[in-house]
Formats: sequence, C-alpha cells, structure tokens
Amino acid sequence: MRKYVSVIFIALGVLSVNAQDVIRKQATVAKGDVIEIGMPSTAQYKHIKFPRANFIIKRGGIANYKAVKGEEVVVTNVKSGKNGNTIIDVKRTDGKRFFRTVNTVSINLEDALASNEIKL
Repeated sequence: MRKYVSVIFIALGVLSVNAQDVIRKQATVAKGDVIEIGMPSTAQYKHIKFPRANFIIKRGGIANYKAVKGEEVVVTNVKSGKNGNTIIDVKRTDGKRFFRTVNTVSINLEDALASNEIKL
C-alpha cells in the first residue's frame, strides 16, 4: 500500500511540474507587445509591483488601484528573474503615468497570468 501511495505522489509531482512548464512556454512576451491589466484574485495586486499607497500620496498622486483595471500597457523590457521567472517592465499606452507618479512598473509574468492580474 505504501508503494502505491509513493508512486501516486511522484506521478502528481511530475504532472504539476509539466503543467508549470506549459504555462511558462505559453507566456512569451516580446518588447512592444500590448497587454491588459485585469483584476487581482485577492484584494491587492501581488505580482504587479505598484508602489504602496503612502508613496503615491507623498508624491501627490491618487492611490486608486481600481482605476488601473482594464488599462492597456506596452512592454518596454523583458528579463529573466532569479527563479527562472520572466520579469517585464510596462508603461501605459497613452503615455500618462500610473497614479500620476510612476512611469513604469514591473510584472512577474507567469504569476500575474496565473492570478489573472494581466491578460495577453
């Protein structure tokens, strides 16, 4: 019985690794691509590195994270992170700043896609 349980756990581990590889292969973004910011699965954006509200307010901006939903952004830089994740820098397509203070923000591509924070 223990052998069957261990075989099942090994098989599930292999399947989960393959599923993560499939997600990473599908998430290819190049410089100049336009993507859309969606709503986060939690109360805040975890994988889009927006500044905290107090920094936005100190710079004279308006910390309204709901206003960012549906905003189209263009990819300005693509780089590989420490864990093999893809980190992209984006700016707004209309040329305005995020929250009237920030020009570009960084996004962890795979994690943001998995949590529906961005849409390709």
